Amino acid sequence: MSPLMIDILNQYLDENGGDHGAVVTPIEGFFLMRTTGESLPHHVVYKPALCITVQGAKQGLFGDRLFDYGKMQALVVSVELPGVGRVTRSTTDRPYLGIILELDLSVLREVMGQLTPPPKSSGNAGMGVFVMDVEGPLADCINRMVQMLSTPQAAPVLYPAFMREVSYWLLTGKHAGEICKLATPHGYTQRIANAIRLLHDDIARPFRIEQLADVAQMSPSSFYQHFKSLTSLTPIQYQKQLRLLEARRLMLTDGANVTGAAYRVGYESISQFSREYARMFGTPPKRDIAELQTAFA
Repeated sequence: MSPLMIDILNQYLDENGGDHGAVVTPIEGFFLMRTTGESLPHHVVYKPALCITVQGAKQGLFGDRLFDYGKMQALVVSVELPGVGRVTRSTTDRPYLGIILELDLSVLREVMGQLTPPPKSSGNAGMGVFVMDVEGPLADCINRMVQMLSTPQAAPVLYPAFMREVSYWLLTGKHAGEICKLATPHGYTQRIANAIRLLHDDIARPFRIEQLADVAQMSPSSFYQHFKSLTSLTPIQYQKQLRLLEARRLMLTDGANVTGAAYRVGYESISQFSREYARMFGTPPKRDIAELQTAFA
């Protein structure tokens, strides 16, 4: 990315308080990040997206799989996944700069349907996360999206064309086989995504593996195998992380107390909730929320 584009990113972040978390832009599904210094691990639910490092370096941890991505590389996430992000290279003079571009699966499918011949899925049932280089025409397209920050009135008009272009370069690039799995309506990735959506939509509800497998139109054993392969988590581990992340959000942004947050995400035992919360975030709920509120004050 050119020095001019880095200047545009920094200017936009300066004007919009961009040193704490993702900054929303006028471009739908297009977020910016800047961090001065290496960051502590940050728990978050990743959406299907390109998480691009413009400057510096970052790590993403999903289950037991660790992914490093540096300058002009992207972490590609195909389904909603709880994970841990951490900036690993950043200084005051050269802060970490990142772009998150959420993928529009309907546009991906539309573009894939127009390709002749259409891309073929890689066929393997690997994890729904990988790292790729952002280069050539795709990098040029991202550059032009950054330039559009200077003319926000153009975003609603030009955004659909940009997303089609991004989809085209992804579906014709080196990782077309992996990207293709995102857009195939009845492939394993999308069938598992349907079950994941059910876990998100009804977070407090206890599900049996048979119910989730039925949504994914698989046998329970096949569902379990493909779910673990795609997410690096079992369905129970996935739901637990999802619940704890939502409880943390409820306490931090909605002012819920520990008991209220625990019950709202499906816990019946407050002591069990506190133990699992401390195991995931490293400290009990009340202390964790107090520290976060102080950090962002």
